[in-house]
Amino acid sequence: MEIKHGLHLSQRPALVMTMRLRQALKLLQLPQLELNLAIKQELQTNPMLEEVDDLEEELKVEDRATDGDAQLSPEPEPEKEPEEPKEGEDDLFDLLPGNDPDNPYIPAEDHSAERFEKVAVTTMSLSEHLETQLRLLQLTEDEVEVGTYIIGLIDDRGFLGSPRVDGGGEPATVVAEIAEVLGRPVELVDKVLGVIQSLEPVGVGARDLRECLLIQLRHRGYLEHPAYRMVEEQFDNLVHRRFHDVARHFKITLEQVQDAVDIIGTLSPKPGLDVSPEEPSYIIPDLVVDKVDGEYVVYLNDRHVPRLRIRSDYERLLREKRRGDETRAFVQGKLSSARWLIQTIEQRRRTMIKVMTSIVDKQRDFFEKGIAHLHPLTLQDVAREIGMHESTVSRVTSGKYVQTQRGVFELKFFFSSGLKQESGEDISAKTAKDIISRLVGDEDRKAPLSDQRIAELMKARGVDIARRTVAKYREQLQVPPARFRKRV
Repeated sequence: MEIKHGLHLSQRPALVMTMRLRQALKLLQLPQLELNLAIKQELQTNPMLEEVDDLEEELKVEDRATDGDAQLSPEPEPEKEPEEPKEGEDDLFDLLPGNDPDNPYIPAEDHSAERFEKVAVTTMSLSEHLETQLRLLQLTEDEVEVGTYIIGLIDDRGFLGSPRVDGGGEPATVVAEIAEVLGRPVELVDKVLGVIQSLEPVGVGARDLRECLLIQLRHRGYLEHPAYRMVEEQFDNLVHRRFHDVARHFKITLEQVQDAVDIIGTLSPKPGLDVSPEEPSYIIPDLVVDKVDGEYVVYLNDRHVPRLRIRSDYERLLREKRRGDETRAFVQGKLSSARWLIQTIEQRRRTMIKVMTSIVDKQRDFFEKGIAHLHPLTLQDVAREIGMHESTVSRVTSGKYVQTQRGVFELKFFFSSGLKQESGEDISAKTAKDIISRLVGDEDRKAPLSDQRIAELMKARGVDIARRTVAKYREQLQVPPARFRKRV
């Protein structure tokens, strides 16, 4: 067999990811806020694009309507003689917004909360909160310096860390390590630490959870209470809920142990978060589903997305033959890019509405009755119905939210696997989680349901589910095991 090089022509179908196709897919995947930013950037780089002024469009429509009414009107109405203002009215008339050149008139229908600039709320961090309290106390310069250093070692939860980089720092040695780093006496560091632990929020500056709980119990006046002694002497047994060992140690009843545990349960395990909580994440839904006359209507929540159009003055440049080839090529390229962007945004809009409409049709029982009636659904089911690729549906549903009468949900929420029922129908995994959550919520806390018992109760309802699946769903719901839910 002879092997040699050669050139051959062949035809075969292939999907080529052009640059514009990549950009179209990227725009399809962007949520509303990021799409708004992308459009703003394109407006700055492409002179062919301009943002449509809604007020200007409304004025044009009103002018056309006025012109039409004037043509249909047979005779203009005679002008009325202006009435003389009464005494004092001329001064009031001058105060109206329309008569002040520096304060133009604003129609009443345009007054809304959106006209005010949204100012970010500044919050004080935990360290700033503690330093403010520290400087209000009557302390020496050395104590303030040591206190400021200790505050710098406190994390967002309110716990004191070690100054050592190698990860050391047992609770008993942290004070000694701080004293060694600062070159100050251990007694001074321990005294200042006690001052910081007396600040708000109560429990801050603790070296571990046990000390944090003890500080809060002392602050509440439970120094002589069994709860304080339990945390101090039997903390490990409390954590693992070995209440019988705790009762045996203190020679008290299980009911007394439970009462003490209830008091401990009211304490904050992370007091620092009371001052510097995590920043809330605000969600602006991309889609809205409303029920109108018994039917669900889907529309985009895109009123904050700029509306684009082609600038007419640049289009005239292409018609002028006296322009050079370079100018015409530049304008032609920008015009093509602008038209493509407008078409892509419109195609994105139609695709999102089409996908959400399909979801509403398949999950109508959820919108009517709630999460207990959520059906199993996959991306392939929706893609097959709307005639698109599964990856397109995945891009549409990723990171986007819909506002419904039952709340705001991520589009991925409506997709889940299914579990078999005795009737032969499938139920959604989210529905199974909802059943588990309600079973745990209604259980007797003195005899909580085990995973095996929950599986048996669900099988009695016709849901075929294994014990290990119940355990997996329970962990996803952040529900502790039965022995941690038990009350004496």
